[in-house]
Amino acid sequence: MTRVPLEKKVLSENDRIAAELRSMFQAHRILCLNFISSPGAGKTALLERTLEGLPRETRVATLTGDIQTDNDARRLAGYGFPVRQISSGGACHLDARMVQRALADWSLKEIDLLLIENVGNLVCPTSYDLGEAAKIVVLSAAEGDDKPLKYPATFYKASLLIINKIDLLPYVSFSLPTACENALRIHPGIEILEVSCTTGQGLDNWRQWLNDKRLATRAPANRP
Repeated sequence: MTRVPLEKKVLSENDRIAAELRSMFQAHRILCLNFISSPGAGKTALLERTLEGLPRETRVATLTGDIQTDNDARRLAGYGFPVRQISSGGACHLDARMVQRALADWSLKEIDLLLIENVGNLVCPTSYDLGEAAKIVVLSAAEGDDKPLKYPATFYKASLLIINKIDLLPYVSFSLPTACENALRIHPGIEILEVSCTTGQGLDNWRQWLNDKRLATRAPANRP
């Protein structure tokens, strides 16, 4: 009988911390993006392609979450930008407190772009606000095109859907039009990009989307 009140208390505390993080990010004009996907959809590969395409002077930092191992952090560290692994200690998601702790000794004045790779899961991460400006859901062509219908909350809350591994389309039963139609049924306003981190197809469109969001975040606030 105490499960529901306890869950509400946990989420309420998470929302409080997330609001503090969002306020800090906005004050420092940091674009924070929260990447969500099922395991193996290609979040880390997408972040690798993203980091390798950024100029060396870009003030970007990455937090990557996993239940165990620092494999992803070691992969991403090779691109020369600050990276920190967050071990969720068995939890199937990151929460705002974990992000707050990971950022504790980083100077936010030196960051313009913060990329958060959540734990591979299409359910739990959706419930936990991390103070991000946008959630980005990554869906691969190796998965089912009905995923938006099976996990509607994730796709409803995401600002952008990236359909990854489109180089596999000739070899799998995944229907790109169906996946897009299903996503738009759940969230008519969601933006959709199609990419292959293997061939590079579509990555220019992703980089343009990211650059547009960065410029909007860095723009001076409008004053009356």
